[in-house]
Amino acid sequence: MLAFVDVDYRAEEAAAACVLAAAWDDDAPAQELVERVQGIAPYVPGQFYKRELPCLLAVLARARERGAVIDLVVIDGYVWLADESRPGLGAHLHEALGKATPVVGVAKTQFLSATLSVAVVRGESSTKPLFVTAAGIDVNEAAARVRGMHGPHRVPTLLRRVDALCRGRTFFAPEA
Repeated sequence: MLAFVDVDYRAEEAAAACVLAAAWDDDAPAQELVERVQGIAPYVPGQFYKRELPCLLAVLARARERGAVIDLVVIDGYVWLADESRPGLGAHLHEALGKATPVVGVAKTQFLSATLSVAVVRGESSTKPLFVTAAGIDVNEAAARVRGMHGPHRVPTLLRRVDALCRGRTFFAPEA
């Protein structure tokens, strides 16, 4: 099972969302859930993972408690911020998962020092790429999988869905 995860921060808590899918090109989730996380750490520049990682681990643990066998996790962000010597959120998550579960990062903005990222242009009229990084899976394979995901827009359907879910918004799937 693939787990697409994202976090939204509120005044006193965070909402961590997880959309589970059987395949990269699925147009709808097999399951989705939201975990409310209290006592979130403050944002510290350069240490974002310390704030976000506990939220991601909480929602992934809840998915596993519900019986999900997670084969790969996709995050909104970077796995590597430069080469493999500068871990991003995804690398910290990969480490926290015992390096047993591959992690793919899909970022909407370019981080210039992220030399291991692969630009992926997708969508019917988009020319602005997504930036894919990975740990535990070849980055070019991950980029090809992201390129082939469902949806006519730059951001694939399941990534748009998990973003809406963590923000408490209604999501209407596009036709494709």
